[in-house]
Amino acid sequence: MSDPSTLTDLIQRARSGDGAAFELLFERAYADLRELASARLRGGARDNGLDTTSLVHESYLRFVAAGSLRIEDRTHFLRYAGCVMRSVIVDFVRERAAQRRGGGVLHVTLDTEIRDSVHAGEEEILRVHDALAELERHDERMARIVEMRYFAGLSELDICSALEISPRTVRRDWEKARLVLAEALK
Repeated sequence: MSDPSTLTDLIQRARSGDGAAFELLFERAYADLRELASARLRGGARDNGLDTTSLVHESYLRFVAAGSLRIEDRTHFLRYAGCVMRSVIVDFVRERAAQRRGGGVLHVTLDTEIRDSVHAGEEEILRVHDALAELERHDERMARIVEMRYFAGLSELDICSALEISPRTVRRDWEKARLVLAEALK
C-alpha cells in the first residue's frame, strides 16, 4: 500500500493544476490500483478477456479524459477509482454483448455449454450494475457503501471517514444493501 499522506499531498497538488503531480499520483498509486483491479476481476470478468493491467490502464485513460477532478484524499481517490473500474468493466461487457448480437461477424456455435458459461459471468456483471443503479435511486448512501466496499475494496473505517458516518451505520447499511441486491438478483 502506498503512503496515504503522500497520495493526499499529490492529490492536492494535482487539483491545483500540477500535471507532474497527476502523473506521479498514478505512479505511486499503481500498486493500489492493481490490487483494486484484481479484486474486481476475481468475480469472473477476467474470463471475459479483461485483465488487471488493461483494467488499470483503461481506468487511467478515463481519469485523464475526465480532466479536472474534485478528489480530496486517498480514500476519495480509491473510491473514485472503484467507480471508474466498475464503469470500464460494465462497458467492456456491454461491448462484447453487442458484438455477440451482430457486430457484422459470422456466428458459429460449437458447443452451447461453453457459450452459456461464458455469457453467465457477463450477464451477472450487468445484473449487478443494474441492481446497484436501482438501489442508488432508492438510497444513495447504501449504494455508495456498496461501491466503496465491493468495487473499491475500502475498509469499514475508510468508508466511515469518506462518508462521515459511524461504523455501526456502515455495517447496518451494508447488510441492508446486501439483502436488497440479493433479492434484485434473484
